[in-house]
Amino acid sequence: MELLKKFVLAGIAPVLALSAFVSCRDGEQIILPEEEHPGETQRIQLTGFYLLNEGNMGSNKSSLDRYSFADGSYLRNIYAQANPDVPKELGDVGNDMAAYGSKLWVVVNCSNKVEVLDLKTARRLGQIDIPNCRYIAFDGRYAYVTSYAGPVEINPDYRQRGFVARIDTATMQETARVEVGFQPDGIAVCDGMIYVANSGGYMVPNYENTVSVIDASEMRFVGNVEIGINLALIAADSGGRLWISSRGDYFDTPSRLYVYDPATRTVLKSFDHPVGDFFMAGDSLYTVSGAIGYSADGKDRQFAIFDTRRLECVNTGFITDGTEKDITVPYGIAVNPVSKEIYITDARNYVNPGYLHCYSPEGVRKWSQRTGDIPSKIVFY
Repeated sequence: MELLKKFVLAGIAPVLALSAFVSCRDGEQIILPEEEHPGETQRIQLTGFYLLNEGNMGSNKSSLDRYSFADGSYLRNIYAQANPDVPKELGDVGNDMAAYGSKLWVVVNCSNKVEVLDLKTARRLGQIDIPNCRYIAFDGRYAYVTSYAGPVEINPDYRQRGFVARIDTATMQETARVEVGFQPDGIAVCDGMIYVANSGGYMVPNYENTVSVIDASEMRFVGNVEIGINLALIAADSGGRLWISSRGDYFDTPSRLYVYDPATRTVLKSFDHPVGDFFMAGDSLYTVSGAIGYSADGKDRQFAIFDTRRLECVNTGFITDGTEKDITVPYGIAVNPVSKEIYITDARNYVNPGYLHCYSPEGVRKWSQRTGDIPSKIVFY
């Protein structure tokens, strides 16, 4: 049970929780940014991308990196340089990140806050305090953030339900809350409704199995829909269907991928396929997976593409040059909306710096770059 607690702590991917037992860094320490040039110059309308490094839980080591398409430079740990007056830097466990308008929104889980940064300079514009916050989505003038609400605690009798907070993106003020299921994670907004993937990650072995539905205009809880246990990520495709990942129980029930149709209120399809992270690119859902559970046989380490129109898995190995063997733990994925290049992060051992790998649309590796600890989310801008 102690090992299981390590895997499910804070409801994150199981292996991330293993990093919670490293020693803490001095909160006042400022690390200067480091610049490298891993790739060739790419002249497109995108300026670059940010990469969020989660950092080991309890160590206050979340960090922010930036890549420039103009000169192919990669700058590590830019938050400290952009915000020298913030003593503890970005915080403890950077869980999610998104760009919206002229702002970059960073959800810092165990620091109980959402950092709002200027998209161009990464200077802090504001902070919203939300306990045990997890994921963020946007619609119109509002941001919506999931929260576990209660403290980090593994307890099968946990009774603190989570909530979704609504934030005015102009004023950066919270304006409403709606209670949902236990330990809500991924969130998506589609056709005026908010959909929340409840995990129940603190309640092992009594995981949640529902998606909560909220009317966005009224911030009113509509109901729950049963999908699968320990839900994680959720995204809407171009047809309004929801793609939802389940972590399983890390033992006998494997990670799966579900397709739910809100119009008919039915699960259209489920795939016996592990998902650690996914990225919706047009009508394709790119997925990566590594070490979702206790198995050491490597079967969870996969790279796949799903056609969201046909509801089919069309590629189970999109890396074509054999370099997937160099990726220890595939952790995050993103696809450049212009060049269609594929970016995959490698968490490696969850303690030392990870790596970012850039692949051509054909699956050939172009370059690799050292990152911060546990690299995960990528946001293009």
